[in-house]
Amino acid sequence: MSSATPTPGPSPVRRLSLAGVLRLRRPSEIWFKPALSSVAAVAPPNLLLLAFGRLDLAMYTMAGSLCALYAHNRPYAARARTLAWVVLGMLGGVAVALVTASLTRDAVVLVTVGALLAAAQKALCDAGRVGPPGNVILTFISSAALFAPQTLAQIPGHLALAAAAGVWAWLVGMAPALVRPHGPERRATAQALNAAAAYAATRGTGDGHASARAAGYAAVQAAWQTLLSLPATGARATTRHALERLVVRAEVALAAPADTDPERLRAWAHALRGGRIPRTGDATADGDELLGVEAELAARPAPLWRRLGPLAPIAVRTGLGCALAGYASLALGIGRPYWALVTAAALYQANLTLTWSRAVQRVVGNLAGVLLFAAIAPLAHLAQVLLVLCCLALNFGAEALITRNYWLGSVCVTPMALLVTEFAGYQAPGDLMTERAVDTLVGALVGFLAAVVVTNRRAGNRVEQAVTAADRARERAARLLAEPAPAPGALEAARRSLAAALTDLRATADAAAGEWWGRALPQERVVLAEQSGHRTLAEAVRRQAARPDRDTGTRTEDVRP
Repeated sequence: MSSATPTPGPSPVRRLSLAGVLRLRRPSEIWFKPALSSVAAVAPPNLLLLAFGRLDLAMYTMAGSLCALYAHNRPYAARARTLAWVVLGMLGGVAVALVTASLTRDAVVLVTVGALLAAAQKALCDAGRVGPPGNVILTFISSAALFAPQTLAQIPGHLALAAAAGVWAWLVGMAPALVRPHGPERRATAQALNAAAAYAATRGTGDGHASARAAGYAAVQAAWQTLLSLPATGARATTRHALERLVVRAEVALAAPADTDPERLRAWAHALRGGRIPRTGDATADGDELLGVEAELAARPAPLWRRLGPLAPIAVRTGLGCALAGYASLALGIGRPYWALVTAAALYQANLTLTWSRAVQRVVGNLAGVLLFAAIAPLAHLAQVLLVLCCLALNFGAEALITRNYWLGSVCVTPMALLVTEFAGYQAPGDLMTERAVDTLVGALVGFLAAVVVTNRRAGNRVEQAVTAADRARERAARLLAEPAPAPGALEAARRSLAAALTDLRATADAAAGEWWGRALPQERVVLAEQSGHRTLAEAVRRQAARPDRDTGTRTEDVRP
């Protein structure tokens, strides 16, 4: 943060900037894992249906298969739970859609139910912190199911297909645990170390230090969330505690960048790619268990119902935008209004500025994808097996490219979705391309206008709450610093709580700053809270570094990957 103290004022109306919206990023470190998992989960059911001549049922198996896209950053115990909930959520959405489709063919009713499902899926995915791809896949499948001809007698069989594919997707998602059981937690720790090294390289004052510091604290918090989802006892606890010590060193580096060797942090991160886990040589290991317990208690999320409350504006935006987009598509005579509905559902992000960026990315990617479909369709139409193989290739490409930028992944998603509609029979390419292009434009325009209309005035209140929480955490740490001999582990736990509060404050302030029409944010209080909080963190690190029982040697923990 700059040392200047901004004064609060009315929130200006922001320009609709296009700068950087389409810029490509570095790919994710594990971009190939969701890509390969997707193919492994989708291919066997589709090829079996092809062998039996029932590709028309592929929509139901894909409902379960696409669950394999989730939870790739989570440790395997947490991944197992998350994937199970995703599969159940997918089955629930599909069940509601199929029952509705069997009871009515009124398109207005179907669009309304689809919009309500989209709002519920958005709120639950965000509150449950499911992570990418979030609600979009769930909404895509349930919305398509709404417009599939259906009878009540067919529903159990169709749900059984989805459930069987969902079980297969769960197995695909868990399979890497057989080869690298500690991979996710090692990767999260390495990311925290590298992010801390990037900030330490600025010495706390160089170019880009503020953004590097925010990124570092976010990576550290993500690492703690990953580690604290691991068992605290048993065989996996040994790995957890060894990694905890490295994350603590990343925290220390963020609090005292000028006293940190960034190359040492990067060396630790590199060592985590395989082999033994490096040890920091910290002689305070006796307090690790107490500190881990305190951090775990502090990191436990609030109950689901409490987390749903702040998401009400986003849920209303989603429901209203999806409904209006679907109605507009119907008014234009488009045969698949769920495409406009899904386009609107894919737009809604943490704030209006990010929603605008996603709208631009969605339009660019979908229109480019329509052109790619025109090039692929002649090949895919030669044989059904080529149709299936083209879809698998596009599935891989979508997951491989989407981490570079959302629009790039959409270039593959769009032709894949168009080809899937042909599993039940040949469709005229020109009609498909026209309908998809129109629905994309309608969904993006109407969906964004709904986001503008539905304001999120609670964002300012959450900033106030985050500032208050950061101030309280800083006061607690300051009181302990004033004591000549704080209780064992108390200062370390207070420092960690303060770091978590400052991370939450920065994320909350950034999200609120991207909202329009809101009341003035307490910018001055945010700046002061961050400055004083980071000074207290640095003082706590210096106090602990001065302890005579600190050993700065480096050893290795005999924990295999």
